[in-house]
Amino acid sequence: MKHKDTLPEQHGIPESYYPVFLNLNKQRAVVCGGGNVAERKVAALLKTGAKITVISPQITARLEREKRKGTIKHLKRHYRKGDLNAAFLVIGATDSFEINRRIARDAPYLVNIVDTPEICNFIVPSVIKRGHLIIAISIGGISPALSRSIRLEYEKDYSAEFAKYLKLLKTIRQKAKMHVPDKKRRRELLKEIASKDMIMILREQGYKEAEKVMNRLFTKARDM
Repeated sequence: MKHKDTLPEQHGIPESYYPVFLNLNKQRAVVCGGGNVAERKVAALLKTGAKITVISPQITARLEREKRKGTIKHLKRHYRKGDLNAAFLVIGATDSFEINRRIARDAPYLVNIVDTPEICNFIVPSVIKRGHLIIAISIGGISPALSRSIRLEYEKDYSAEFAKYLKLLKTIRQKAKMHVPDKKRRRELLKEIASKDMIMILREQGYKEAEKVMNRLFTKARDM
């Protein structure tokens, strides 16, 4: 799995990326760099449960706060050979292209160098997150700005109410398994509460109305 013998120039831009969602819980993640870009990368990693180390002579005020809270480890110096040992995921966000190239070459597994997709083996998409709903948008690293523009378009369609909707959907699915023993009836209920019609109700009439409809459909299936 290691690619340390592969020069970063040989990664290149693939014809197509393989989309994947990673479980980083308790995995070691290293961010090289301490500026605003590194701060954004750390902020995203903090939500995953990864064990984060930041390597940089200086870090932003927010990263300093995270360091004081103990949520990140900070090595107050420039990157050195060996810093990436056992790192599952590495992000290079320094202001030196040569250092970033070294980071890409030394990373043992997954590596992303900010704004340099040709020496990465993964890129970070624009993301919309609504609770358990995660929509990742990528155009192959061609234009992060366009990815953000597309993300803004989709954000209009998936409001913050989707997070509450997903919690309710999970609850009703669990209740259906317990209280709707007929498999066909239960299957029909689960299709109804996750249908396009329910999404339209949520968007046009709001969460409260969607909640009423879902509870009514559950009660009907349970009592039939």
